[in-house]
Amino acid sequence: MKLFVDNLTHVDFSYLHPERGLLGESWMVLLELDGSLNAQGMICDFGIVKKQVKQWLDRVVDHALVVPTGMQNLTCRQAAGQTEVEWQYPSGERFYCRSPEQAITLIETAEITEQSLAEWCQDQLLALFPSEVQGLTIRFVPEQIEGDFYHYSHGLQQHDGNCQRIAHGHRSKIKVYLDGERSPELENFWSLQLRDIYIGTTDHLVASDQTQHTYRYRAPQGEFELSLPARVCYLIDSESTVERIAEHLAVKTKAEHPASQVLVRAYEGIGKGAIAQA
Repeated sequence: MKLFVDNLTHVDFSYLHPERGLLGESWMVLLELDGSLNAQGMICDFGIVKKQVKQWLDRVVDHALVVPTGMQNLTCRQAAGQTEVEWQYPSGERFYCRSPEQAITLIETAEITEQSLAEWCQDQLLALFPSEVQGLTIRFVPEQIEGDFYHYSHGLQQHDGNCQRIAHGHRSKIKVYLDGERSPELENFWSLQLRDIYIGTTDHLVASDQTQHTYRYRAPQGEFELSLPARVCYLIDSESTVERIAEHLAVKTKAEHPASQVLVRAYEGIGKGAIAQA
């Protein structure tokens, strides 16, 4: 017998890609359990399945920086409740992140893919279930997006939850309207501007030059620091909430189209986001 849960939850996180660097991602989660029936005529209660798997994913993957420890030119250190990750881009540029240990998940693989992350999670998750559950298959599925989208990473210092983590991210749609009509040209423009980007907050920037940005802040979970190439950073003057991102894009678009009414629907991962007008 098999038990399945389609679209159990979504995970929004960032990971290190061996060529593209820090990459924000959003995936749907699908789950199957193999097993025998218990005295109640079920493999496992749906409520228990959804609650336990979601809680585990929220703690380990969601809003975390996921690092494949088999990457070349990578060094990881853990001490005193902190994790440090240092990596060299193929171009020779430097990536560095220091965070409380719960904000960075280290995985023994050469590269993060839907399959490699799923295989790692399966081994961890099976131990959560009763003996009737004899096998588990988890799948991560990117949202099917028609049109333009962008990958971004960020951190929200003032957030009480896991959004405060300095390097978590999303894969997001964007819709831009001029005078009530969608503009594919502007959507494409912004998707290219924000491709594989870190959206940084000016107040968090502690060092910068033409080649490198370093961000640092203290949040409820502890001290966070991130350093990465300036070319993959996009600065805004506020916290990088999706509301502020939508507002920023609307204002910038309005400046280029002063005679038009501008509306921006900026998504934060799958099925949620903010609307701003200018």
